[in-house]
Amino acid sequence: MNVDPHDLDHEFPEHRDAIGQLKAANPQFADMVADYHRVNREVQRAEENDLPISDRAFEDLKKQRLKLKDAIYAQLAKRK
Repeated sequence: MNVDPHDLDHEFPEHRDAIGQLKAANPQFADMVADYHRVNREVQRAEENDLPISDRAFEDLKKQRLKLKDAIYAQLAKRK
């Protein structure tokens, strides 16, 4: 299956430096980014390996990833 990348470098390429700076300066932001990467890996594994996961659980993972992405973007937007 062809899976689109959803890592933060692909999602926010223009904010790569800001993400690094915020991670270094703000432990809560760093934790949020780590959570995003963890959830994103789970989604990718499910998509790429056709893991036995219910549709509901898969949708919940994708919603969790989106919620984290929105929270990360909100922090990035505050920097402007």
